[in-house]
Amino acid sequence: MKLKPISLLLLAALGSLPFSAFAIDPVTIRDIRVEGLQRTDPGTVFNYLPIKVGGRFDDGVARDAIKALFATGFFDDVRVETEGDVLVVTVEERPTIAQININGAKLLEKDQIRTALKSQNFAEGRIFQQDVLDAAVNELKQQYFTRGRYSVDVKTTLTKLERNRMGVQFDISEGEVARIKRINIVGNKVFNESKLLDLFSLTTSGWMTWYTKTDQYSKPKLTADLEKLKSYYQDRGYLDFNVDSTQVEISENKEEIYLNVNITEGEKYTIGDVKFAGEMAVPEDELRKLVEFKSGEVFSREKVTRSSSNIAERLGKEGYAFANVNPVPEIDHQKHVAAFTFYVDPGRKTYVRRINISGNAITRDEVIRREMRQMEAAPYDGAKIKRSKQRLEQLDYFKDVNIETPVVPDAVDQVDVNVAVTEKKTGSFNIGAGYGQSEGVILIASLSQANFLGSGKTVALEANTSSSNTTYSLGVTNPYATPDGISFGWNLYTRKYNPSSIDLGSYHTNSKGGGVSFGLPISEENRVNLTLNAEKLNIYTDTNSPQYVRDYVSRMGADNKIFTLGANWARDTRDSASYPTMGAYHKISTEIETPGSTTKYVKVGTENQFFYSPIDNLTTMWNIEAGYGKAYGGSELPFYKNYFVGGIGSVRGFKSGSLSQMDEYSNAMGGTRRFVNNFEFLVPMPGMKDDKSMRLSAFVDSGAAWAESEKLSLGDLRHSAGVAFTWISPIGPIKLSVASPLKKKSSDKVEKFQFQLGQVF
Repeated sequence: MKLKPISLLLLAALGSLPFSAFAIDPVTIRDIRVEGLQRTDPGTVFNYLPIKVGGRFDDGVARDAIKALFATGFFDDVRVETEGDVLVVTVEERPTIAQININGAKLLEKDQIRTALKSQNFAEGRIFQQDVLDAAVNELKQQYFTRGRYSVDVKTTLTKLERNRMGVQFDISEGEVARIKRINIVGNKVFNESKLLDLFSLTTSGWMTWYTKTDQYSKPKLTADLEKLKSYYQDRGYLDFNVDSTQVEISENKEEIYLNVNITEGEKYTIGDVKFAGEMAVPEDELRKLVEFKSGEVFSREKVTRSSSNIAERLGKEGYAFANVNPVPEIDHQKHVAAFTFYVDPGRKTYVRRINISGNAITRDEVIRREMRQMEAAPYDGAKIKRSKQRLEQLDYFKDVNIETPVVPDAVDQVDVNVAVTEKKTGSFNIGAGYGQSEGVILIASLSQANFLGSGKTVALEANTSSSNTTYSLGVTNPYATPDGISFGWNLYTRKYNPSSIDLGSYHTNSKGGGVSFGLPISEENRVNLTLNAEKLNIYTDTNSPQYVRDYVSRMGADNKIFTLGANWARDTRDSASYPTMGAYHKISTEIETPGSTTKYVKVGTENQFFYSPIDNLTTMWNIEAGYGKAYGGSELPFYKNYFVGGIGSVRGFKSGSLSQMDEYSNAMGGTRRFVNNFEFLVPMPGMKDDKSMRLSAFVDSGAAWAESEKLSLGDLRHSAGVAFTWISPIGPIKLSVASPLKKKSSDKVEKFQFQLGQVF
């Protein structure tokens, strides 16, 4: 028997010797035998061998066979040899990864870590390879680096197990988050460094950075901050401003980061002549009115950009979908003057061929199409497409809405409107709790679906309880009961009210009712709503009940039937419902109790809010509310329909609902007329930068409620002033206020500190 082995390890050790030193006499192979396999199927080896039975085996084939089998990554050693005309392939398999243990991980979930390792082909059941393990460790470190943990240390321990298996243990020392210790701006002369650093979203550590995380370095955030810095200078005339370089340094312990930004400010430029050139599809005088700057003003990049956008949008209204407006500067570096010529190319007038919708796996096409203001086969209108996108976003059904207008192939005057949406979950089941200083503990449970079965309808089932109020309700609303956008909704509810817990009288009521509502859109910002409600209310009194309640029961009875018609008009131009800075909200409402009811009355109310931001990060708010109730037909306004004033929702610094006429037990009875006025100055929470969940404010409140027997007098108004904090937290809104009365009566109940946790219903 003649053996002629070849081992790649031996060749590597003797790499200086030519392969011919181990030359093999060519032989025709009659059989192939594989030895050393434990898990790998022999067929796998045969598939990779470059020779089959009957083939000619020589030096080149041997070399190719060894390379091919090593390339599989399955083997630590490969030998080929011949026994006569039998080719013998002997392999030593690499171990498989039998188990992966992870110790010390707190910041990342173990499933996250396993996913990161798997992305590098390192997982249980895979072949163990040292280079793959090294790559997996680096990927794991990158996961921590992206979270600011630059001092992370990952150690691995390998344990050989039976049946050629390997156990791998990762011991992770996560280290501390690397925080920005200092940010230096070098080269600034016009603006002081503190002013410029206020522009940055990145900050050094402060008293609120535990929440904002803004002291954790992020390259994308730094890039965005540098762009803010450039815009700040160029919006104030410094056309030649440039960020020369940035340096990011990390301390030896990898827990502190130092940022250096080197800038060149340049000189301040003013605007020279402003001209127009090109094809004027819209009269030049009209386009010139859209330019937000004029000759002699300080140059502002923002105004130039907005002016171009204004002109393009105006041309879009005329059907020019691809209008090109290019403001070309002519810069005089000696005089520091920049003249601009707006080159206008409207292109062809464009029409919309069709509207294509994608991404809506649940939401029906019609729900999206009915929000579109741009119609098919109509002239292209950029303003209508922009408004369509806004309306789709206001539905709150989608994480993202993207509208593109590609040219139709072979039709240069037509475009398609492609609407791509990314749906989000619109159903929710919430169980939670809140606390109102006057209401006490409030338990909340709700089941709602804002886009029920993709139809756009809202279905809501809620249960809310507090020490004074327990409500259960079910409601359904269809925002498009008709193609014109008339909404229809209905609701059923049961409510128990016990005001003794909030010092408004010793009695309680039980009511059951329901109603229907209709909404009519008048315009994009105006809407009218009509309601019809029916309710049965039972009043329970005792010897300690207020006299006015017992008197009402003796006159009208303890069982009340209530049938009301309501109407309201609302106009909303605020830039945000949760964090408004500009715009206004107006609402006028009326409610009339109809014949067939126990009593007959009319109530009219109005709410008005005005928001204005005179400077950055300061918003002024003026809120004014009024209400009036009056009985008719010889009836009376029920006491349970009275207005109440006082507390965190109206006049802060006074106990909730206390600013009205008192009964014999010094409990507020409410009134038939109500007035509230609030002036408030709102600023972002210091240290929170661009976060819009927290606000601080200083306010002055005024208000009162008057009974039917009282003469209306502004002298009865109570006034207070103070500061407030609002946080739209993950568990619901949190409101805190500290206020002192500026004017009060001796009988008024003062509460300087007031708070509300969660939503009070």
